[in-house]
Amino acid sequence: MSNPPAPGRAKAPLLEARKLTRILPAVVPVTLVEDVDFEIGEAEFVAITGPSGSGKSSLLYLLGLLDRPTGGEVLIEGQRTDDLSSAELAHLRLEKLGFVFQFHFLLPEFTALDNVMIPMQRLGKLSPKAQLDHATDLLAELGLKDFLHRRPEQLSGGQRQRVAVARSLANAPDLILADEPTGSLDSASTEQVFQSLQKIVETEQTTVVAVTHDLDLAARMERRIHLVDGRIDYDRRL
Repeated sequence: MSNPPAPGRAKAPLLEARKLTRILPAVVPVTLVEDVDFEIGEAEFVAITGPSGSGKSSLLYLLGLLDRPTGGEVLIEGQRTDDLSSAELAHLRLEKLGFVFQFHFLLPEFTALDNVMIPMQRLGKLSPKAQLDHATDLLAELGLKDFLHRRPEQLSGGQRQRVAVARSLANAPDLILADEPTGSLDSASTEQVFQSLQKIVETEQTTVVAVTHDLDLAARMERRIHLVDGRIDYDRRL
């Protein structure tokens, strides 16, 4: 948990992008993200939308400290990240951020329970017993209490993605970044995963920022940042 702000000092936004720009070097440089500015606070449910090639996933990777910007900066709870080493960025991601991708990326040789425990083992803040209990609780909260000891191949697509959501919550992050989390799912599984993310915002006060091409889902989220050609076309609350 972050320290409380000093008396009389406003609390920093959870996530802030300042003039964020990413350009791929080439004979003809390709601009993926250009001059993006916004702030995101606690317990927000934010959709990032836009046409194909508009820079949605590129922006999310910058926000998640998985890629470094060409210009501008990302701040996490007021902390600058542009001057951090690769090791410092990795630790910050592990401690503060959770990730859900279109493909679950669960390790096939491990059970659902083991997959959820891996981030906790890497961070090393909890005892083995506490890790086991916490992973069990997370999976149960996502409707998977009867599937703890199944490997990914023994789960449906929606179940695998809910395991991935549980894994993203393992270290109690303040922010979850999701890249097309329902993009490979059928309609029933899409609804299950969406409701899981929505519940996280409402009950855990965790902020979720999700890239999605599903405009029906985006319309059910409380804020929408729409990109066109790497720039913000509009940023509005719904």
